[in-house]
Amino acid sequence: MNIVTSITRFLKNKNIVTIMGVVAVVAILYFGYNYQINQQTSPISIPVAKETIQPGTLITSDMITSISIPRMGVSSNVIRSASSIVGKYTNYNTVIPAGSMFYTDVVIDREDLPNSSFTQVKEGDVVFNLNVTTESTYGNSIFPGDYIDIYMKAEDDSGQIMVGKLVENIEVLALKDSSGQNVFEDSSESRSPAYMIFGVSSEIHILLRKALYMSDYSVELIPVPHGGEILEEGETRVSSTYLKEFINSKTVNLPVEDDTTVEEDNSNTEGE
Repeated sequence: MNIVTSITRFLKNKNIVTIMGVVAVVAILYFGYNYQINQQTSPISIPVAKETIQPGTLITSDMITSISIPRMGVSSNVIRSASSIVGKYTNYNTVIPAGSMFYTDVVIDREDLPNSSFTQVKEGDVVFNLNVTTESTYGNSIFPGDYIDIYMKAEDDSGQIMVGKLVENIEVLALKDSSGQNVFEDSSESRSPAYMIFGVSSEIHILLRKALYMSDYSVELIPVPHGGEILEEGETRVSSTYLKEFINSKTVNLPVEDDTTVEEDNSNTEGE
């Protein structure tokens, strides 16, 4: 009974209770802080490149090693498992130096590589390749995935030069050198662009082809990248009715065959 009474008196002493509360808070803060520090500074194993890996390269297990570094030195976009890297490819415009960590935006799947540019052509579109140079691509500043406009320079019948936007909102699918290799595939060698590949509707494809054949009018097609950030993809379309009519007036317009009519004619022939 005396022990209970003593404890009760002890707990009723406000000074003692306050001191105990302060001690408890300090202990919680101290051990909590140390726990967090230990968590952040404890080493974890991270996969890194054993060798320099060029753009568009299939990553195999022998290209990867691992190192131990403090957890606080690993950002959220670092890949922490080698199994998430093996079998993937380095992005077309990225070199991974030896000893570098692997980041989520530089390791991609095979179908995301610009090599598969033809598979990226929208259904119903036709592939078009435009001759380009380092100068006309603004010093290799146009990349696959960028949106461009096509401007046209030509001479009219009086010899006056006219320049205007012919087609707008074209997505670039690939840039190739004269050997057909992707310009941005391997940074270990310098490649000069020779062809820009993109897809357009059949009507625009024929219009561009006609323009290229109009050598008597000194026609030149000029790719021009969009300025600023493209927030929303627009429809690829002819932007100058005047230039379209000029091209069509100097070339022959062939009639478009109607597949439905052809099928009907064949069915009628078979029934006779």
